[in-house]
Amino acid sequence: MVNTDIVRTSCATLQSPSPKEEYLQRFYHLKMRRRSKRHADPMKEKIRAMQHFSNLNKSGLLGLKTLDVMREARCGVPDVENFSLYPGRPKWKSNTITYRIARYTPDLSREEVENSLRLALKVWSEAAALKFVQVKHGVADINFSFNYKAHGDFFPFDGPGGVLAHAFEPGDGIGGDVHFDDDETWTAGRGRPGYNLFSVAAHELGHSLGLSHSRDPTALMYPKYKFLNPATYKLPRDDTLGVQALYGKKANQQRTLVIPYKCDPDFSLDAVTVLGKEIIFFKNSYVWVRTNWKTYWSRLREGPQSVFLPGIFSPVDAAYDVPSKRAVYVFTGPKYWVVQKLETKSYYSSIYDFGFPKTVKQIDAAVHVTEYGKTYFFTGDYYFSYDEKQSAMDRGFPRKIHRDWPGIVGKVDAAFELNGHVHLFCRSKAFIFSHQKRRLLHVMNANAWFGC
Repeated sequence: MVNTDIVRTSCATLQSPSPKEEYLQRFYHLKMRRRSKRHADPMKEKIRAMQHFSNLNKSGLLGLKTLDVMREARCGVPDVENFSLYPGRPKWKSNTITYRIARYTPDLSREEVENSLRLALKVWSEAAALKFVQVKHGVADINFSFNYKAHGDFFPFDGPGGVLAHAFEPGDGIGGDVHFDDDETWTAGRGRPGYNLFSVAAHELGHSLGLSHSRDPTALMYPKYKFLNPATYKLPRDDTLGVQALYGKKANQQRTLVIPYKCDPDFSLDAVTVLGKEIIFFKNSYVWVRTNWKTYWSRLREGPQSVFLPGIFSPVDAAYDVPSKRAVYVFTGPKYWVVQKLETKSYYSSIYDFGFPKTVKQIDAAVHVTEYGKTYFFTGDYYFSYDEKQSAMDRGFPRKIHRDWPGIVGKVDAAFELNGHVHLFCRSKAFIFSHQKRRLLHVMNANAWFGC
């Protein structure tokens, strides 16, 4: 729950670290060691990690843009590792969560503090099946407090500017608590100089609920401070997907599922992928599963997406499998999930981990070609090539789809690879390509896979 790596590093360092080293230690777990032929410069490694997170050129050098980012006011929670979502990620056992304001700030009236925090909590309760209840005394799940410098949690504040606040993931004791730096000037509006309490509290509450930092600058969980207007602010999709994965949708957000008619002549698919010996087809939060035993095709299994992929509430945009990893990557908007077995929980992260530019908001289709170790992502009229071994985008991309995939014009809805052939789905048609020869082999109806 607490980032003890930072504590150990600071205690073991004989010389005081520079502000830049301190920043990398705190937010990117820099551990100083001597550079050798066997080990790259640890400082440069962490600078590159920081530049990658902030979508900067990964030079490993402290250029002006990198230094400017380091100087920005921000959240005190690290950007990597400790606060990433993985299987078993802590969350509150109950969807009704209590909170208490343990210590106020002299900058604002009690009413202004309580109203700002109430509005911040509302941002999250409107997006997911959550209810927050304030208690005046005794034990609460989330405790809010304003503190100075060292305040008993091994993470002292740094005075005006820099770190504005920090929070702890769900758990006992200090778990879920939110601490604000009272050396800052706190405001309840935009007219006065200082930092808006609603804007900071809304972000920190994401950590209190179990969410990590996002690499999407438009997301609430992006670590840099930005003013938000509580009268008009609504939780972005990136954050909504994250909190719903943990706590589910509100009852009024759950739509009545309409089963698509698979034999409609205009039938199209949202995504297709392979997991082991099964081919999985997605359409409007509904799923069909067909087992491929090479000698024959099994009968279709079908049902709501929530049965096969519990925790993924939004319709699937794209999916692809990497057989060597025994995993399927499922994309919904700016998030992707890693699924290793149907009907079990999965964990998620941001699509920007792949290196997509911020102009890409979602993936239309994806397919992995095992022979070449490449994954192709389709978005709009373009596609990207991703090297799975190098975990990096290939140079020279994106490229126009029609240049390299003849016969395809416009949006690719779904894709998968089977027996050496790549299948691209566009509206009601499926285009089968020989990837080796880079030519179109055959065109068929998308629903031919269903025996229509």
